[in-house]
Amino acid sequence: MKRIFLMLLVLSVFVLTAKNTPAGDLIPKPELEFLFEVTATLDPPQELGKTKYGIRRIINITGGTVAGPKINGKVLRGGADWQTVREDGTADLVAKYSLMTDDGVIIFVENTGIRTAPKEVLARLAKGEDVPPSEYYMRTSAKMEVANGSKYDWLNKSVIISTGMRRANSVVIHFYRVL
Repeated sequence: MKRIFLMLLVLSVFVLTAKNTPAGDLIPKPELEFLFEVTATLDPPQELGKTKYGIRRIINITGGTVAGPKINGKVLRGGADWQTVREDGTADLVAKYSLMTDDGVIIFVENTGIRTAPKEVLARLAKGEDVPPSEYYMRTSAKMEVANGSKYDWLNKSVIISTGMRRANSVVIHFYRVL
């Protein structure tokens, strides 16, 4: 609830500042529609070490659940999150995985974003502690791909953003469609 309030607050600031522009009242104001929650179970991270881009880490996705008002199902084994950790500890996230809906439709997800926090919080996350998501910033944008003509075809034509939280052996992500 706290996250939704914060997002609405940010959007309201956007709306107030947009009114002072020439096309402010003509352009639709974005709203968010909650779609579903993913809880993805994870293998321990594979550390590649420091590369020319930063510390590389691969975290394999082993399964999970999908639950929400728009989609229910499971996370399929076989995806992964490829992370690059910057010098300041910020992680650039690139996750690719598949969902299977309860009615058997497969959805490909490509989720990119960042997770950042003060160094002390990042150290707690690295140790596998359950850190409240209010103590760090984890935001992504997702591209979803599904068969044309399926009842989920609207995903092919939507801008989707998400917020998330990291647990020791899983990640929980809330997906929203920008209206």
